[in-house]
Amino acid sequence: MHEESRDGWITPPIVPPFTGTERFFTGDFGVMDFWRFAMSDLRMNNVRGYFAEFLVHRALGSAVPRQEWAGHDAETEDGVRVEVKASAYLQAWEQRQLSAIKFDGLRSKLWSPRTGYASKATYNADVYVFAVQTAQNHEGYDPLDLDQWVFHVLPRSVLAALDQESMALSTVRKHSGGAVGFRDLGAEIRAVGACG
Repeated sequence: MHEESRDGWITPPIVPPFTGTERFFTGDFGVMDFWRFAMSDLRMNNVRGYFAEFLVHRALGSAVPRQEWAGHDAETEDGVRVEVKASAYLQAWEQRQLSAIKFDGLRSKLWSPRTGYASKATYNADVYVFAVQTAQNHEGYDPLDLDQWVFHVLPRSVLAALDQESMALSTVRKHSGGAVGFRDLGAEIRAVGACG
């Protein structure tokens, strides 16, 4: 059942997150089977991006579930909006060489269910986190080793000054205060957010 607001819009209810133990009504499989099917390989581009967003949420102490159409990926407790971009040297397919690290989609058009897409793409966060999975051979790749991730954090003002739609890792490195590991990520986001 849906909730209809006074102005006639259908508002979805807040859905509690699955635990993974739920079973489908028909068939001998459950939610965990679906997760294994769709998200078991953290090298896949979409899944890697979701995982990087998850890491940022964890670093900030946030338990808010991912919101597909939000204008940013995370938010600090004091309202600093955070966008997360992820990249890696290794992919889930065969490669002749390691991938060049590049981050796309730095600007986007905000979307609202009531008004649709904004007319212009903009920088929609206060802080941008550039997450890099650093493994460079499949034998050493361990999706559970958070030490294989590094993070660069930049304020929106830097991206706006550069006025780029995408950015290579070399440019990110040049303008960030240096890479941080997962343990220091939350503090770095808050520090950059406070200055920006």
